[in-house]
Amino acid sequence: MKVAIQGERGAFSHQAALQLVRGADVLACATSVQVFDALDSRRAAAAVIPVENTLAGPVGEHLDLLLERDVFIHAEMRLRIAHNLIAAPGVKLKDIRQVLSHPVALDQCRNFFRKHHFRKNRGVAAVPFYDTAGSVKHIMAQGLRDTAGIASSQAAKEYDGKVLMSGLEDNKQNFTRFFLIDKKKKVAARANKTSLVFSLKNVSGALFKALSVFALRDLDLSKIESRPVRGKPWEYRFYVDVLCGEEPAMKLALKHLEEIAGFVKVLGVYPGAK
Repeated sequence: MKVAIQGERGAFSHQAALQLVRGADVLACATSVQVFDALDSRRAAAAVIPVENTLAGPVGEHLDLLLERDVFIHAEMRLRIAHNLIAAPGVKLKDIRQVLSHPVALDQCRNFFRKHHFRKNRGVAAVPFYDTAGSVKHIMAQGLRDTAGIASSQAAKEYDGKVLMSGLEDNKQNFTRFFLIDKKKKVAARANKTSLVFSLKNVSGALFKALSVFALRDLDLSKIESRPVRGKPWEYRFYVDVLCGEEPAMKLALKHLEEIAGFVKVLGVYPGAK
């Protein structure tokens, strides 16, 4: 099965795709929009996207794209994220003047930059790049001797880089949650989790009433996230994960929610990650 990801071989999304889809033929895309476009054009049968990190928080662009595009969540997984400082062979830490990586990865390594005083006024800069593994690929392809990337150890193996330091993440409890998405609305027999998004009128008690449809039926919410509605300042949509599949209680809760909310979309019903 061809699976689209944002990033290069050796990226964390690449690792997640190989774990979620056995024998996956990975299609690397430069941007998140291109991942969803690959699904729409049928160039890929499925896609794997990160949606949340325990240090950096939600991936807002992917939450927005899940709402905007006609896709369905089929599965989820949690991947332990370990960051490494990777450079060309022979390059030493004292040679480094800039560090490239995805902005989320840079954000997960704040303590590393503070400790080593990697600041622009010291001649060393943290530079956002489109992908973690892509930063290593770029450094090796360009033969850069004053630049390192932050990526997985697998990226170093893929592109013949050298790991200068490991364990750069601020906290070892650093996990990223990934979704496997598809155009087909198929629910696995063992599905025990539902992700949905809804919007409400800005009136007193609206959110309380919306959440009560789950509480009244003893349905456990594992997450609630608000996102701004584009073009409507100070209006929000709410993304919710419910620890329940297609049981009768969940169906009744959704029906009740539709009576309260102005908009409801089920993003997926799938087996929760263990």
